[in-house]
Amino acid sequence: MSVDSDLIYLDYAATTPLDARVAEHMRRVQSEAYFNPSSNHAGGRRSAAVVKKAAEQLGELLKVDPVTLIWTSGATESDNLAILGVAKQREHRGKHLVTMRTEHKAVVDVFQHLEKQGFDVTWLAPDPDGRLPPERFEAALRDDTQLASVMHINNETGTVQDIAALGAICKRHGVLFHVDAAQSVGKVAVDLATLPVDLLSLTAHKFYGPKGVGALFVRDGTALQAIMFGGGQQRRLRPGTLAVDLIAGLGKAAVVAAENIENDLARLAVLKEQLLRGIRGIDGLHINGQEEGGYPGILNVGIDDIEGESLLLALEPVCVATGSACNSLSQEPSYVLRALGRSDLEAQSAIRFSIGRHTSSADIEQVITIYRTAVEKLRNLAPECSV
Repeated sequence: MSVDSDLIYLDYAATTPLDARVAEHMRRVQSEAYFNPSSNHAGGRRSAAVVKKAAEQLGELLKVDPVTLIWTSGATESDNLAILGVAKQREHRGKHLVTMRTEHKAVVDVFQHLEKQGFDVTWLAPDPDGRLPPERFEAALRDDTQLASVMHINNETGTVQDIAALGAICKRHGVLFHVDAAQSVGKVAVDLATLPVDLLSLTAHKFYGPKGVGALFVRDGTALQAIMFGGGQQRRLRPGTLAVDLIAGLGKAAVVAAENIENDLARLAVLKEQLLRGIRGIDGLHINGQEEGGYPGILNVGIDDIEGESLLLALEPVCVATGSACNSLSQEPSYVLRALGRSDLEAQSAIRFSIGRHTSSADIEQVITIYRTAVEKLRNLAPECSV
């Protein structure tokens, strides 16, 4: 079923609707535990208990000790704290860093900032399907490498990186490993008890929780330098009064996710195959990212001779994207797709379909019809080239 009767929402990679169970839990917390959790009175202790419970719920989802979690405003802040915090903490040991060209802007922009501060960054290109071969990753590490950052599930293509293999390489070389898991936590199993990951970023609104809250996992023994100042909260690494209701919502979303991940993945796989089967026969269609083994909630396709923004408008009332939501106002072709070897024209024709918990088979059938009709209409409008 669609989230809104007037729209067909297929942009779950940008944000997900707030789960009704999460919303109800947050309303109760707003009413009963609105106090400052740092206050030394009964109300403050009540709010502190809510925060503690949420940490336990998220810790259970990730299989980690709750004390390793730092609350943030979302994955962007978590990425900043992890990367800047480690780079500054360890720069006396070396100033070489490693990441990928297909990372989210919240990671790319931080590394570009560090380059201006005198750090040496190796930008790794993926294979055409978006995956990074572990041997290429290992070859990029040096004696002075201090940090590597690789996204788990790519937000534009759904490509899944082998985090276990990459993390094991980092561990052998004494390099700290950060993972942007904004698109994976709450959607696929992320077991940090077994994954060799030192820092991991997440945000609630990607798995049916509220906007404005996220977390950073910092493995015990991993030292960070603070990048914000103003209080002693959260080990002085992230000062400020905690948003108790938002944190409670994240915790509840983690509980709901743990109960639904397996069924959600199975449903998404069926719906993605239905969508792909319905549009695959269109002339000039190509898939961006993994055809096999990618995250089933994202399908990114390009098509010859059609410009993506025009196609996006022609697809209304279907809500889809031409790239990452954070770059939606830019007219530049996706740097992620360019890194996969797509030309500017190919990258500009791309549409990202991202499906989720409320997507139905009927929605997909409608989208197939609308997409096919839009492509045919735009091609008919295109002027023919004369020789």
